[in-house]
Amino acid sequence: MEAKEEFLDIFYDNIDRDGADKLLEWLEKSDFFTCPASAKRHSSYKGGLCQHSINVYKRFVKLLEMEYGQDWQTKVSPESVAIMGLLHDVCKVNTYVEDVKNVKVDGVWTQKPYYRVEDNLPYGHGEKSVYIISAFMKLTREEALAINWHMGEFDARVQNGSYMASEVFYKYPICFLMHLADLTATYLDEDCGEQ
Repeated sequence: MEAKEEFLDIFYDNIDRDGADKLLEWLEKSDFFTCPASAKRHSSYKGGLCQHSINVYKRFVKLLEMEYGQDWQTKVSPESVAIMGLLHDVCKVNTYVEDVKNVKVDGVWTQKPYYRVEDNLPYGHGEKSVYIISAFMKLTREEALAINWHMGEFDARVQNGSYMASEVFYKYPICFLMHLADLTATYLDEDCGEQ
């Protein structure tokens, strides 16, 4: 199944919140389904962001099943899981620009295509996703925290010793599982691109 079709199936099957249709309309008009998930790391290819979002959603469901069993829905709704998993990286929409760079291949300079970041809304990462989603639909506290802190220890806000992400993970274990879903999808399911 094509990634966009799979994303839309998961979205339509699970997300029925007021404003979700407007958010999906915005995603359709953006480059969400065609942009990479990163410039040179995981899923750094056309359509990588959509595929990464699906991978995170699937890993999230597996982690919830592993932690809480088949009745994980008593801890968190399937709608919340789809929102967190599928939409955690909408901050990356319209930020990657295709370009070329000169590299030596067998001693000959060659133009190689690559993606560079051009962020017209430098609002942060997880917090930017929350900001964008909230313009269309209301998030629960747990959803907003999970999306905001999905980068965990890799979030620039905790690089200088802040324990905010850790506090969130202790208070909201679902947020920690969302972070693990992002990590496992990134490192176990996806091509790492060039290093």
